[in-house]
Amino acid sequence: MVSAIDSLKKNVNYNYVNSSNTHTIQIVHVEKPEGPIKIKRGDTETSISKQAIWRLADALSTGEPVNVDRVFGASYNFRSALEALLAHTPEIYWCKLQRIQPGLNKSEVVEGHKHIIWLPDRPHEKGVMKEYETDVVISEIPSNNVVYDALSLPSTHSEIDIDVKRRHVQIQIALSAIGFQLGFRTWIARNDQGISYGDKKIADLDGIVQKIESEKLISSFDGAVQAAMHIDCIWFRNGKLMPAVMEVEHSTGVRSGLARMKQLKDLLPPYANTRWVIVAPDEDRDKVFKEANVPMFKNLDTQYFPYSAVEELYSLCIRRKLTNKAVNEEFLDCFMEKCVM
Repeated sequence: MVSAIDSLKKNVNYNYVNSSNTHTIQIVHVEKPEGPIKIKRGDTETSISKQAIWRLADALSTGEPVNVDRVFGASYNFRSALEALLAHTPEIYWCKLQRIQPGLNKSEVVEGHKHIIWLPDRPHEKGVMKEYETDVVISEIPSNNVVYDALSLPSTHSEIDIDVKRRHVQIQIALSAIGFQLGFRTWIARNDQGISYGDKKIADLDGIVQKIESEKLISSFDGAVQAAMHIDCIWFRNGKLMPAVMEVEHSTGVRSGLARMKQLKDLLPPYANTRWVIVAPDEDRDKVFKEANVPMFKNLDTQYFPYSAVEELYSLCIRRKLTNKAVNEEFLDCFMEKCVM
């Protein structure tokens, strides 16, 4: 996406997809490989952040129409600009789909909203927008939010550190809830178990392992308890299986997370079907893949579990009450991506 937009001419006026919007956009500067993208609308310069670019990139799939407004919501005033710039790149078309409108007694098909669609095998002329004509009808599913209770964190962190730590713990909470629904018991790193979540300590949440020493899969091997103590999340099942060992990391911590997992793996026998997983923000995917392919870490056969996929699975588990009777462990692999080439 970023490279495609960077290939467009700078300081040229680009129209919006919505023809009723008569304003134009100019590209001022593109920071490769992931953004941000600085643009100019009228006399005002603004930036489209790296995080926003990743959010839309994560929503794009070949041949699948995407409603950019729904990806970002109404509060993001840059969304139409990003949509417009992409629509001027060769592989992105815009289209207007028919939409199923639910009614009290019956549904009807009405004119729908504008979408963009990625068609890499049929590029159009660069610098112009091209409509993709289709008879596709879309039924829009209401979006689902993931809601977390209040967290009480130690006051030893800076404001920026607190934001990072809060997000880290929220993902640990989501992982433990997923584990509980699927019949796993979850170890959360010892130094995080005392954090308050809602009206409970994390250690007191359903399905949490309070003492890693009680897990024979770990305690039976010299040094393994100490190595597992600070692993962010470990799933156990039936006292016989360890479905996943997971480190929740931002880009600066990916290598240290891999090192902690490798240290533990080297102390244990080769358990069948154990996943060694880095859980990280969507925008850190390239960093995770790069570090996972460093020779010393290759035997982990690392899998990448992006934050968006964690929260998608968390939402699904809560809304649909998924259990291990409904899905097997291989279902987890649908939400993870193998890193090692």
